[in-house]
Amino acid sequence: MRFFLIILILLSFSVPAKAQEGLPDIPAPLQTMVDQGAQIRYLGKSHGLDGWITIFKGQEQYFYVMPDGKAFVMGLLFDENGKAVTIQQVQTLQKQGDKVLDMLATGAMDDNQAPPVVAEKENPFEYKTPSQKMFADVESSNWITLGKRGTPVIYSFIDPQCPHCHAFLRDLRKDYIEKGLVQVRMIPVGFREETLAQAAFLLAAPDAQSRFFRHLDGDEAAIPADYSISNQGIQLNLSVMQAWKFDVTPMIVYESKSGDIKIIRGRPKDIPAFLADLK
Repeated sequence: MRFFLIILILLSFSVPAKAQEGLPDIPAPLQTMVDQGAQIRYLGKSHGLDGWITIFKGQEQYFYVMPDGKAFVMGLLFDENGKAVTIQQVQTLQKQGDKVLDMLATGAMDDNQAPPVVAEKENPFEYKTPSQKMFADVESSNWITLGKRGTPVIYSFIDPQCPHCHAFLRDLRKDYIEKGLVQVRMIPVGFREETLAQAAFLLAAPDAQSRFFRHLDGDEAAIPADYSISNQGIQLNLSVMQAWKFDVTPMIVYESKSGDIKIIRGRPKDIPAFLADLK
């Protein structure tokens, strides 16, 4: 495990209403993350600071609210002896049987981890065509990466139990994804209570690609239906499908070499021709 110094970002915030009786107020920027589908847990108070952990797209981030309640820092908290207080707090919660926290790599931060989505919103963009707006909505959904960065990108809405989704990803897995030739940004959804819970679990898992491939290989325990995990992030994905009248899975969206936004409804019949059209 590698540990990093505590203060990475210092932000001010306004305080919203209490989210749960008996807990401190959730800082507004963290509430924004929750609204986008992040899982959040209260770590407790240590050295006068209220600690929080958020888990979004399989990545954990740690936050500590300043004693005056007007700002917070992001990172790991250490005591005067150099012990990682944050890790001890997470382990305490894990002992209480929190399955989301059980999946974490407790403190093993990734040098390439994306910065947190905290409060700032992008300036409105004037889309020239409906397809551009649709593509922006798809890009802003909650997705999981299968494959390497820097390769052509495909977005696809996937139900964990959809046989056509399984067939599509098997078409790509060994010859394209695992060879680093294409990246699939899988947007998990669920149309039944069980698959909704599985999709939410997958979105929270730090090892989502490994779990999904094990699922494809027949491991029924790889993606459990954990009803204790918030499915708000999956509901957002479903709202994108509903807004653009996407009615099947897999629903594939990509940008072509010509710059057009294209949609494939269902499993592509000609995979080489399809991939050759990717930007």
